[in-house]
Amino acid sequence: MSKRPTLAVLGAGAWGTALANMAASAHEKIWIWAHEPWLAAAMREDRENKERLPGVPLADCIEPTDDIDCVREADHVLMVTPAQTVRSVCALLSDRLRPDSVVVSCAKGIERGTGLFMREVLAEVLPGQPGAALSGPSFAADVGRGLPTAVTLAADRIELAEMLCARLGAPHFRLYRSSDLKGVEIGGAVKNVLAIACGVTLGRGLGASAHAALLARGFAELMRFALAQGARAETVMGLSGLGDLALTCSSPQSRNYSLGFSIGRGEKPQVAGHGALTEGAWTAPILTAKARSLGVEMPIAEAVQAILEERTEVADAIGALMSRPFKAEG
Repeated sequence: MSKRPTLAVLGAGAWGTALANMAASAHEKIWIWAHEPWLAAAMREDRENKERLPGVPLADCIEPTDDIDCVREADHVLMVTPAQTVRSVCALLSDRLRPDSVVVSCAKGIERGTGLFMREVLAEVLPGQPGAALSGPSFAADVGRGLPTAVTLAADRIELAEMLCARLGAPHFRLYRSSDLKGVEIGGAVKNVLAIACGVTLGRGLGASAHAALLARGFAELMRFALAQGARAETVMGLSGLGDLALTCSSPQSRNYSLGFSIGRGEKPQVAGHGALTEGAWTAPILTAKARSLGVEMPIAEAVQAILEERTEVADAIGALMSRPFKAEG
């Protein structure tokens, strides 16, 4: 019997911890890397991430560490750090990774300054390294508790995606393969911005009808933006597009939705996040800039950016969206 593969999970937040636990049954050993030494030490002692994912014991094969050298022994690496830190973490890996080690991006966002998606950042910093992206409708608490979840894993070579699905899937964590890397990453990044808009709508008390309309029109923006960059329509219609959008735009478990909800209730954008990282707030200005450069209309995303930058009030943004010229749906 051949030795089972090893895995390094970079990022000891709730999502990284949940993914490490999910993959435990298929791997010989899993390292979960925490940037903060105190967090790695606490996880080793408690055998649980009480800070980020309480109530979910770590599997026996998981070793928390603050030593990035753990990647030297890994067959696969899951990059689960915040989107704006992916480049700096990748730089730490450049002389440590094995040439055949596959790096899977699990972060959802667009890099500020470059406008690159996460897999593009990985390819730039780690040229020649096999890579993939994982995205879809999934909350860490659900995955950590073993609740049924389905997501998409994309790689530029379908055989690589097939191999990773077999090694990273679990009975409660179903992986669908794809070769549409750009489409999968676009869905994960754009839905965060649209979730802020949906949160604003419900926080403002505008009702379920307004929420449904915003969700549908937001999806139209996502589709236009994705198709303009060569993504496939079926990818946008799938788990990493429509599926992730529906989840993130409808639940207070989403930090982006919660940020929007607090803004809708009257809180200032600078304090509405209550200290939580909201990728959509980072992504909004980059997304709208990319959309304008492509000639793609994204009025909802533009409204989110204007609200976050306090260039407009919520009521004025809603009024502007509702008073747009009548047009055919599409």
